[in-house]
Amino acid sequence: MNDGALDMEVVTLELTEEELEAIDEKAFAEHRDNREAAIRDLFDEWLKARED
Repeated sequence: MNDGALDMEVVTLELTEEELEAIDEKAFAEHRDNREAAIRDLFDEWLKARED
């Protein structure tokens, strides 16, 4: 396990069926079916959009 991950907080999200489908589509298309990578990517996009 990465030592940097030990200090991270746990976050729980409730997602709609449409949001889960979008995550799965992004995971398949851009992240070799890695759902966690797709979630991190979408979360990063959301954070950057909030900065604008």
